[in-house]
Amino acid sequence: MSNITSFVKRFRDIMRADPGINGDAQRIEQIAWMLFLKVYDSKEDEWKAMDKNYVSIIPEDIQWKNWAHEEKAGSGLSSDDLLNFVNNTVFPKLKALTVSKETEIRKAIVKTTFEDANNYMKDGVSLRQVLNVIDEIDFSDYEESHAFGDIYESILKELQSAGSAGEFYTPRAVTEFMAKIIDPKIGEKMADFACGTGGFITSWLKALEDKVQTAEDQKQYASSVYGIEKKQFPYMLCVTNLLLHDVDAPKIYHDNSLIYDVLNYSDDDRFDVILMNPPYGGSEKQDVKNHFPADLASSETADLFMSVIMYRLKKNGRAAVIIPDGFLFGSDNAKVAIKTKLLSEFNLHTVVRLPGSVFSPYTSITTNILFFDNTKPTEETWFYRVDIPSDRKHFSKTKPMELKHFDDCIAWWNNRTEINDEDGNPKAKKYTAKELSESNYNFDLCGYPHEEEVILSVAETIQNYEEKRSTLNADIDNLLAQLTTLHEKAQKGEL
Repeated sequence: MSNITSFVKRFRDIMRADPGINGDAQRIEQIAWMLFLKVYDSKEDEWKAMDKNYVSIIPEDIQWKNWAHEEKAGSGLSSDDLLNFVNNTVFPKLKALTVSKETEIRKAIVKTTFEDANNYMKDGVSLRQVLNVIDEIDFSDYEESHAFGDIYESILKELQSAGSAGEFYTPRAVTEFMAKIIDPKIGEKMADFACGTGGFITSWLKALEDKVQTAEDQKQYASSVYGIEKKQFPYMLCVTNLLLHDVDAPKIYHDNSLIYDVLNYSDDDRFDVILMNPPYGGSEKQDVKNHFPADLASSETADLFMSVIMYRLKKNGRAAVIIPDGFLFGSDNAKVAIKTKLLSEFNLHTVVRLPGSVFSPYTSITTNILFFDNTKPTEETWFYRVDIPSDRKHFSKTKPMELKHFDDCIAWWNNRTEINDEDGNPKAKKYTAKELSESNYNFDLCGYPHEEEVILSVAETIQNYEEKRSTLNADIDNLLAQLTTLHEKAQKGEL
C-alpha cells in the first residue's frame, strides 16, 4: 500500500464531502465495518489455504473480493448502484446470517459484528473511493499487515476526540505498563470484562509474544484471551484488532458483564489474569444490582465491576485494575464492603496513583491502578505516586503519557523503599491492612499535594461535570437505599 502513513488523513478528506457522515464518531464507525470485512476476507484466504473444506459463512456475492474489490479502476460497482448494493444487499444479508452454539467462533463473529452496524455514507462515489483506499492494503504481506497495526492504533487513538466513544480507549502507555508488571505466562488465560477496543488484550499479547517458542506456544498464545464488550461499535473494533494480531478465533462477546449473578460463577468461569479499566461514572438500575450480594450492590459501575473481578479471579490469579479516586476514598456502605472483601480475601499488594491528565482529553478525573492477587488476605499495601514529568505541566492529546514515564515506578517495583517528595509528602509508602481498615477503608494515600492546573475546553468541562454528577448520583442512590432500609426496619420495630 502506498503512503500507508497517510491512511487516516485520506479517509478524513474523502468523508468530509459525504452528506451522511456527521462528525468523527460516525466517520470512524464507517471505517470500522469496512476494515473488518477487508481483514476478514484476507483471513479467509489463509483459512482456505490451510483447509480445503473451509466454507465461508458470508454468501459469495457479498464477500469483499466480489463486490468491494476492483480488478482495475472503474471495473466495480459505483455511485448509486454501489450504495444500493451496500444498503439493500450487503447489510441485510450480514445481519440475517444464521448462527448457533455449534457455529465456529471465527464465523459467528461476523453476525455479531454487524448486528448494530450502519452505513452512514450517502454518496456512492465517495463510498467507492473509501473502499479503494482500504482495498490497497495487502494483508497477505507480513510486513504490510504489521505496519497497518500502527495505523489501526492511530484510528483507535482518534476515539479520544470522537465524543463519547473516547470511553473505550485507555492510553497504551498504561495498558503496556500493566501488562509488563503482570508478566504474562504461556498457558495462562487473561480476561477483560469491559474490553472496549481491546487495548488490554493486545498489550497482553504483545507482552506474551516474546515468550512464544513452539507451535504449541503459538496455539496457547492465540487462545489466551477473553473479552466482553457491551457496546456494538467498540466490539467491532476489538474483533478486527484481534484478527490483525493473528487471533483467528477471538473469544470476544457482545454482552453485558453485569447481568449475571456473581454467586453462580464456577471455576470454569474464572481466569488466571484480569486486566481492565471498568467503566466509571455510570449508574446502574436495581435489576442489575440484584445480581450482586446485598452488601456489594452499588449503583456505581466501577464498584460492580470490582465485585465481578473478585468473583472471577482464579485461586492464585493476578489482577491489575484501573479505578477512579472515588473508589479509594468512598465511604458509603457498598464501597466499604467491597474494600473489606478485597483486603480480607485478596492480597492488595500495590496501588499506583496516576496523574489526573493521563486520560486527557477524554477526562481529567484522577485514576489509580490496583494490583492484587488471589493468594492470601492482605497483610500490607504499598502506595506509589506517578508524578507528571518535569518537562510539562500535564499530559494532553499532543503530549500523551508514554511508557517511559513509568520508568521510575518500574525501577522501584522490585526494590521497594519509602519515598518522600521535596515537600516531605509521601510519594511511596506501605500501610498495614489494619491501618487501612482503621481508617474506614480510606485508601486516599500518597496522593497529589498540589493539583496540576489543566485548562479544558468547554466540551471537556461539561463532560467532566457530567461524569462527576453521575458518580455523585450513584453515591446518593446508595445512601438513600440505606436510609430507606433503616426506615422500613424502624417501622417494623426491628431497630
